[in-house]
Amino acid sequence: MCKGLAALPQTCLERAKEIKIKLGTLLQKPENAIDLIIPYPEKPEKKPDKPQKPSPEEAVQWRESLDKVLSNSYGLVTFRSFLRSEFSEENIEFWMACEDFKKTKSPTKLATKAKKIYEEFIQTEAPKEVNIDHFTKEVTMKNLVEVSPSAFDLAQKRIHALMEKDSFARFLRSEQYQELINN
Repeated sequence: MCKGLAALPQTCLERAKEIKIKLGTLLQKPENAIDLIIPYPEKPEKKPDKPQKPSPEEAVQWRESLDKVLSNSYGLVTFRSFLRSEFSEENIEFWMACEDFKKTKSPTKLATKAKKIYEEFIQTEAPKEVNIDHFTKEVTMKNLVEVSPSAFDLAQKRIHALMEKDSFARFLRSEQYQELINN
């Protein structure tokens, strides 16, 4: 290498190498050359649709059970917001992580997600540790030896029952829910 190129900053040298590669490809495939020089702009990520606000009549039906709330996208968002205001969002996050976990088909992804859920919600002093009894924690840990989509079922049922017995009643009395049914 000559002294002139050695004096250039590393970033300039890297950019020069990129241009050299693009020009080499351009000479080999002239029909795609313009794509190499001026690439197509990346498509923006499609954001999920905002859940549609339910009618007061629909929201009144949520009183029947926590499952009615959780099965409605707007209900889930509203309930999660309520739990966040009560500093107990970890319960719904754990429940949602378990729902996602059960839908996973790939054994590799299943194991990765299981580890993440365990470290985030189950292990002692986890960042978002959920309140489950020792027996449930033990059963869950045994289930993780050979991971299956049902590994967290018992823990998820316990947290669901806790939310249903405790948080759900307060949610139904909350300002957020009352606004939905009174509009």
